[in-house]
Amino acid sequence: MDTTELQTALTQLSGWNVKGVKIAKDYKFKNFCEAFTFMTRCALEIEKMNHHPEWFNVYNKITVELTTHDASGVTMKDVTLAKFMDKTYSKFST
Repeated sequence: MDTTELQTALTQLSGWNVKGVKIAKDYKFKNFCEAFTFMTRCALEIEKMNHHPEWFNVYNKITVELTTHDASGVTMKDVTLAKFMDKTYSKFST
């Protein structure tokens, strides 16, 4: 994606920011169990997409960074996965 396409895509995403050649977001949950449940739910879709994020979990916080390594930057795969993760997160009450 060029800069204009990326900025347009970000308008469709809530809380995602550009971080170098990645888009990134922090998710916060009530506790570790909710955070782990989120990761598990996302993992099933991630495997189907064969598009794996860089994500990190510390207790009730998950940091996600998305990029398409083959393209050396953000692609629609990343935007699609970000939308899925946001939709999954919306099912948690924080």
